[in-house]
Amino acid sequence: MIPVWAQLLYLLGAVCFILALKGLSGPKTARNGNLIGAFAAVLACALPFFYADLDHIPLILAAIAVGTIGGVYGARTVQMTQMPQMVALFNGVGGGAAALVALLELHEIVEVGSHVEKFTLVATAFTIFVGSVSFAGSIVTFAKLQELMTSRPVIFPGLPIVFGGGLVAAVVLSVLEVREPDLTLGIVLALIGLLMGVLLVLPVGGADVPIVISLLNAFTGLTVAAGGYVLSNALLLVAGTLVGASGTFLTLLMAKAMGRSVANILFGALKGGSTLGAGEASDRPVKSAGPEDVAIMLAYAERVIIVPGYGLAVAQAQHTLRELVDLLTSRGAEVDYAIHPVAGRMPGHMNVLLAEAQVPYEQLIEMDDINDEFKDADVVLVVGANDVVNPAARNTPSAPIYGMPILNADHAKQVVFLKRSMRPGFAGIENELLFEPGTTLLFGDAKDSLGKVLSAVKGL
Repeated sequence: MIPVWAQLLYLLGAVCFILALKGLSGPKTARNGNLIGAFAAVLACALPFFYADLDHIPLILAAIAVGTIGGVYGARTVQMTQMPQMVALFNGVGGGAAALVALLELHEIVEVGSHVEKFTLVATAFTIFVGSVSFAGSIVTFAKLQELMTSRPVIFPGLPIVFGGGLVAAVVLSVLEVREPDLTLGIVLALIGLLMGVLLVLPVGGADVPIVISLLNAFTGLTVAAGGYVLSNALLLVAGTLVGASGTFLTLLMAKAMGRSVANILFGALKGGSTLGAGEASDRPVKSAGPEDVAIMLAYAERVIIVPGYGLAVAQAQHTLRELVDLLTSRGAEVDYAIHPVAGRMPGHMNVLLAEAQVPYEQLIEMDDINDEFKDADVVLVVGANDVVNPAARNTPSAPIYGMPILNADHAKQVVFLKRSMRPGFAGIENELLFEPGTTLLFGDAKDSLGKVLSAVKGL
């Protein structure tokens, strides 16, 4: 029985998690929100040591030490471009931990042989299966984003049959588990969950992978909530529900930003509708220029819109870009950053990257608010982005990104692309905007190219 004082502290932790989520909704309050959430997490981990009769305390402390070291190391060393991969790993660990805890609880139920409510057994089976799905799926998303495996969809004949059979087997095993708890059945259920997690993510390719990370994050939240019910822990129940709800909303919003349904994102490859991932470089002729030519275009432009993308993050060119924007602004130009909802690889990824370079948040304009202004722009500078300005999303029904809302860069008077090569974007298809008469390409590393453009603008 949890004492009243501990329950009150758990309630405080739950309130802190809610406040943390609220704080994370805005750039000005995000740091405080993060600290509040960290405090609640520490409180939740520390409380059982003061009221519960714990066994294996040295092992628990060792696990906490390993987790702390891993978390601090990851926070200090992982680059901003690798944040989605780290989110995938942390999310997978959460789902796997929930599944293991549920298996341990199932073992105790079987050993004691006492009467347990059916709903508790339902929650246990749910946590084992969905937690295993989240763990295995998150590992595959990490491998795809880290390029440890191909980012293209991986499908094989009979995949839908195997996937459907796995779901049926999981339901049957869960029903048997509820009727008569058995640890062996629980382990088999976990193994099926691992298989289903792999099969769920393998057909997903290219730009769709971050959306699946968000979906798996929602899965992990639901398993933690169910685990909280099994353990009679209100804090886990509240925290898991928050993660599950926010992850679900984020998944739906990201899918809307891609102009597609979640079902199409998950299973579109089976019908040829998934984004492809890596693609071949085009050999079609384009109009290219040097840094001096681009500098002249920018120096004489009154309205400039910057479209940042993942390539900007890879090149770590955000500081140089900010210097260039500051220089153009000081000379009277009106300059804003156009932020697509899925710029980078996760929502908010580009905002954080630019905030790191101390770009004023007022200059970051969301897609819906800036799209009508592209027609008045003298120059649109696209830095490391591709799919979010690809007109195929509007004009080519056969394109995997067809229907995705895009930035109207093609409506501007002139477009300048900073690209390393003619390889396609993350969706794996060509961008016809690259071949338009009003488009100029500046090839090279974004940081190096922007540095040369900046120097050339200063010399004008």
